Amino acid sequence: MSDGTSPAGRAVVSVSLYAAARVALVVVLTAVIYWTGRALGVREFPIVVAALFALVIAMPLGFWLFGPLRRRATAGIDAATERRRRDREQLRARLRGEAPPDSD
Repeated sequence: MSDGTSPAGRAVVSVSLYAAARVALVVVLTAVIYWTGRALGVREFPIVVAALFALVIAMPLGFWLFGPLRRRATAGIDAATERRRRDREQLRARLRGEAPPDSD
């Protein structure tokens, strides 16, 4: 690993960044929907309704907009999972008294 961080650490950062981007999208959409309603003259426009509409809109929009972040998070999770699998295999081999397989 060239940057000194573990695959699990990179996965946590990538997933956190993706989740934060999705939450930020919902917040921005909620504000846009709420203030658009207010600008159109709807004075009794509940913010909960704006948030629910924003959630519905943000689901497919976030999947499309944040595709690179999602792919990076998925790759990070896959790398961390592979690392855990390799470590588990090495531990089992040592417990059986065998020479553990070499890791790169």
